[in-house]
Amino acid sequence: MRPQALKHLVDAAPRVMVVDGSKLVRKLIADVLQRELPQVEVVGCACIEDARQALDAGPVSLVTTSLTLSDGDGLALARMVREAAGQAYVPVIVVSGDAQQHLEQRRFTEYVTDYFDKALGHEALASFIKGYVQPETIPGATILYIEDSRVVAEATKRMLERQSLNVLHVMTAEEAFALLTAESLGRSNTRIDLVLTDVTLKGELSGRDVVERVRVDFGYGKRRLPVLVMTGDGNPHNQSGLLQSGANDLVQKPIEERLLVTKVLFQLRLARLNDKPVLR
Repeated sequence: MRPQALKHLVDAAPRVMVVDGSKLVRKLIADVLQRELPQVEVVGCACIEDARQALDAGPVSLVTTSLTLSDGDGLALARMVREAAGQAYVPVIVVSGDAQQHLEQRRFTEYVTDYFDKALGHEALASFIKGYVQPETIPGATILYIEDSRVVAEATKRMLERQSLNVLHVMTAEEAFALLTAESLGRSNTRIDLVLTDVTLKGELSGRDVVERVRVDFGYGKRRLPVLVMTGDGNPHNQSGLLQSGANDLVQKPIEERLLVTKVLFQLRLARLNDKPVLR
């Protein structure tokens, strides 16, 4: 996220625009947001034209939109928000039951900041939005971070440690598997809560191998052990492959701190909410 977006979110009272053709969905989202974030003003819009009028009335701090609208689609709305006069660069989040399919097919445009799967429910959506508007950390959570560049690793570690997160940094997939194996056998006092890996690593194994082994060899589901993959590869086929292999989400490089932190904390919150025996 660009610096001006951070300043806008911090300095202004959050004004969240919720765009969805269903009045019931808009009310459900608004009710949950106002309960969780009472200082937030929720502006409900049924279509792109309603959203245009809302933007004319004043800037917003964050936008959520469904993919299908009566006078266009969520991607067109995202572009309109980006091009609106006087509007800072703010998060635009697509909320849809087809979000994962769109992500895997790389159909989201540069105007979309992030996505949310409706199947996770409105409470989770409120938590997700709160991560942007009013971030709350999870002190003591442990991130297993795999990155073979010491310079990149140090910068990224600082981003995460500022959120009171513990970071175990290793440089190869093989080192990461040794730590995961020790934990799975009860030979470690540290519980790994999330894996963050670069897609390109030194050695024989890549970030994609990390994802596949976590899901297949260790048998950990996405809620039991979230895996985020950092990639600078813009190839849609390669990105789709990572998601289909079991990555929870991708983090585009160069890394934007607020986006990285939001994605990490959201996955940790989901895992904590579902802290049950291993999901297969």
